[in-house]
Amino acid sequence: MRLKRLAMMMMCAVLVFGSLPLPALAADNADEQSGSGAYSAKDETIYGNLNASGTLQDMYVVNTFHVTEPGQIVDHGDYNNVRNLSNLNDIKQGDDNTIRFQAEEDEFYYQGDVDNKPLPWNVDIIYVLDGEEVAPDELAGKSGALELQIATSANESVDPVFFENYMMQISLTMDQAKFDDIQAPDGTKATSGKDTQITFTVMPEKEETFVVSANVSDFEMDPINISATPASMPMEDPNLGGMKSDMQSLSDAISDINQGIGDLSSGISELSSGASDLSSGSGEFLNGINELDQSSGDLVNGSAQIRDALQNVNSAVESAPEAPDLSELKKLPDGLRELAGGLRETVNGLDTLRENYDKAYSSLDGAMNKIPDYDISPEQIETLREGAEDKTVVNQLSETYQRAREAKGTYQAVQEAFGSVTGTLEEVSGAIEEMAAHLETMADEVENGMENMDQMGALAELQEGLSTMTSEYQTFHNGLVDYTDGVSELASSYQDLDAGIQELSDGTSSLDSGASELKNGTEELQEQTSDLPGQMQSEVDEMMDEYDYSDFEPQSFVSDKNEKVDVVQFVLQTEAIEIEKPETTEETQEEEKGFWDRFLDLFR
Repeated sequence: MRLKRLAMMMMCAVLVFGSLPLPALAADNADEQSGSGAYSAKDETIYGNLNASGTLQDMYVVNTFHVTEPGQIVDHGDYNNVRNLSNLNDIKQGDDNTIRFQAEEDEFYYQGDVDNKPLPWNVDIIYVLDGEEVAPDELAGKSGALELQIATSANESVDPVFFENYMMQISLTMDQAKFDDIQAPDGTKATSGKDTQITFTVMPEKEETFVVSANVSDFEMDPINISATPASMPMEDPNLGGMKSDMQSLSDAISDINQGIGDLSSGISELSSGASDLSSGSGEFLNGINELDQSSGDLVNGSAQIRDALQNVNSAVESAPEAPDLSELKKLPDGLRELAGGLRETVNGLDTLRENYDKAYSSLDGAMNKIPDYDISPEQIETLREGAEDKTVVNQLSETYQRAREAKGTYQAVQEAFGSVTGTLEEVSGAIEEMAAHLETMADEVENGMENMDQMGALAELQEGLSTMTSEYQTFHNGLVDYTDGVSELASSYQDLDAGIQELSDGTSSLDSGASELKNGTEELQEQTSDLPGQMQSEVDEMMDEYDYSDFEPQSFVSDKNEKVDVVQFVLQTEAIEIEKPETTEETQEEEKGFWDRFLDLFR
């Protein structure tokens, strides 16, 4: 029996050791005998498992070597465990975080498990159900209005090279049978069978917070997938030829507007100056009319005294034909001449007033005529406002244009009244001059009649002449009263016209100030837009540079000692949220014994 058992044990040893591969028996010798290998590039794929809140739980790295020469290759990494994914050869891990292995030609893969190494990004996931935050482990099977918040930010404890040069994509898969009315304002939605897929993109150097809302029933959710790769987006320079031409046209139009505003500002300045002169002339005219109105009483009283004196003399001659008292009659020529002198002073004042008014009116009329008759529609102004960088300047332009149009329209409405003032002044001056001349003629005739009169022989002729003169002077006096009444009415009504002229002067002064500010604004706008095509090209170049990462040189995530690093990418996944299913007990059936078990039973 003992011999039988010994024979059986020898047979087992032959079977066991005969089945082992020769490379496994000679691995150590092969390591010692082989030379150094070479590789053209190395890739790293970092896999991370996160919990449902986004906290990292575990991580491992799959390293890929593109081997060009078989042999021993040295890599670096702080791994707590390594595993050969290409063959059965051992991988040696040194105390100094060196990894040594034998690699054949083509690709070689090995995995390294990592502990306590943070990711370049912080990922925070918050679940809010019906307005209240809920822990992920309490959310499975719940129903209500769900809001899912995903926030990403830079992890300050990790080399920023990954945060600054990598683009992240966050993907969610939602079962349409459990999620309804899905809203993702910053995401891209797509339908895949019965699922809705939502994708968010985080650009390099950006920290984002994304929100997904939906109505859920019996909440369950597949893992959230997060990937991060270098932001290598090849972008061709856009063809800006047509757009540059449009921008040049806009720049030229703004330059033309600035030129037009300059002309408008000059015209408004002249208008303001003319309105100021008109205001001064109108004030002088009003003062002159008021003084004339105030002196009209003395003029009428003087004329009444002359009229009364004539009537007294006429009555005395008629009542005492033998020896009339002619002392009052002898004073008459001097009184008439004095009255004529007062009228001529009034004429001189009116002539000076008319000359000043004509000068002021000429300045105002010239300034008004220089305001351009541009017909700019509201649509054109709105188009200019949309294309302008500074909307304030365009608003000032529009307001100044409207006020200038209103000022010119108001002036054209009262232009006839302004023009008639000169004619009226000339008519009044001529009438007064005629009255003065008539009074002087009367004085001369009275004087001559007194000198040549034969007291008794010409008494009848004197009585007739005095009677006629008294009657004619009464008519003159009545006309003088009518004239002074007209002056009083003119003085009263001109108050309103002068007030309007003063208001026009104030308005044009304000308009001049606004036009000056507008001119400064359009000059600034013209300076800012003088090179719109060049500015646009600079903006495009700057934007292209912002998204151009062609100069980025990849570096290893696990060790800065690693060389020839080509691609480093991150693949992260959260745990799923699932409804726990009840455990089912199955009857264990005794498995049928295989050949090896039956063989060993022979020795039991």
